[in-house]
Amino acid sequence: QIQFVESGGGLVQAGGSLRLTCVISGSMFRNNDVAWYRQAPGKQRELVAGIRTNGHTTYGDSVRGRFTTSRDNVASTLYLQMNNLQPEDPAIYYCNSRPARIQWSLLSGSWGPGTQVSVSS
Repeated sequence: QIQFVESGGGLVQAGGSLRLTCVISGSMFRNNDVAWYRQAPGKQRELVAGIRTNGHTTYGDSVRGRFTTSRDNVASTLYLQMNNLQPEDPAIYYCNSRPARIQWSLLSGSWGPGTQVSVSS
């Protein structure tokens, strides 16, 4: 059974930075695409950043240039470096693991419990 341990969320001032970490166990991490999604109150869950098994990354339009995702296949860990956090970024951020090559627009695979990110102006 796949398990997720997410960490790194919290409260930061606008313009500040946070780094999210997701350790995934119980799966062949290196064979799966992994991603961060977020969901704000009253809004749909949306892609923040995804990274394929080959290292190719995809970012949501609103975070491109500010956020960076990476993966460590040895440690089975996914990271999200978030810089220049803005008032539109607060949400619950979810770690996701899925079979390779599924479109990021599809909410597929397994999900972590989420970690809250808050931004004060």
